[in-house]
Amino acid sequence: MATMKEIAEICNISRGTVDRVLNHRGSVKPETAARIEAVAKMLDYRPNKAGLILAAQKKNLKIGVILFQDTNPFFGEVLEGVRTKTAELAGFNCQVLIRQVPFDEACQLSSIRSLVQEGVHGLIISPYNAPSIAQEIDRLSGSGIPVITTNTDIPSKRMAYTGSNYYLSGQTAAGLLGRMTFGQVSVGIVIGSSHILCHTERIAGFMETLNSSFPHVRILETIENHDDDQESYEKVQGLLERRPQINALYFAAAGVYGGCQAVRSMGLAGKIKIFTYDKVKTTADLVRQGMITATICQNPFLQGYRPLELLSKYLLEGVPLEKEYYYMDIDIRMKENL
Repeated sequence: MATMKEIAEICNISRGTVDRVLNHRGSVKPETAARIEAVAKMLDYRPNKAGLILAAQKKNLKIGVILFQDTNPFFGEVLEGVRTKTAELAGFNCQVLIRQVPFDEACQLSSIRSLVQEGVHGLIISPYNAPSIAQEIDRLSGSGIPVITTNTDIPSKRMAYTGSNYYLSGQTAAGLLGRMTFGQVSVGIVIGSSHILCHTERIAGFMETLNSSFPHVRILETIENHDDDQESYEKVQGLLERRPQINALYFAAAGVYGGCQAVRSMGLAGKIKIFTYDKVKTTADLVRQGMITATICQNPFLQGYRPLELLSKYLLEGVPLEKEYYYMDIDIRMKENL
């Protein structure tokens, strides 16, 4: 196995320059960096793990994580993934600073700035979709603090995204609804927030597929519930009172339990086809009861674990990311295969 010294001799440059390139520290001319990386690849260079651990312990690395509040049980599972990886990083003297915020632009901006003041070396975030958040991510990236988005994305200079392909999952939901309903179908859509990109992407994919492939389905109205079960109960009840012809509901985010209880309280259980996401306990129970027709899962644990794994390897070991998008598998569950 090649060493940095051997790579330096072949490239006729200092070992320190090789170290900066292979460990992503400091500025090196692009042509020099490209030559070093090419020789390292040719010689199958791999960093010394023991040395990496020793170096990591001296760094006192800090990684910030900003998630939405786990009033939505989904984010409880994302948080579990973060905490599992955090425990694995304990021996590397790596702190993981976790913040949970509501769907609120100002709260998220405050959390980002607070973590920067605490000296984080990298950030993982489920971003609120607003220009100010994108600008803050761009500013961090420009100052050498890499950012990975998780669960939901935002157009920005972030390094990578981990989570579902939400447009495709919206198309999948439309395909399920279109093929599992008959006659004239009138749909009500329940969204968490129009300021969360993953929610709006699901709606876009859903609508595109319905419009192109399922003319028997029409969308009557879209409501927001901010992923809150009580708000979902009240708003779904109001929707069904206003639109008694609705015979299908599409929940593009959380608040599923509250919305389904509204359906049940109005005596409509079994009369309305309901399509949702994820299999948190309350949703899984409703699938088993036959109230929810189908739910689409997206592995929340991995959405917490993987970005921290990627970012810690990048910061501790200099392991570059292989791609920009790390998508979760789309997993369809019904009563029979839950």
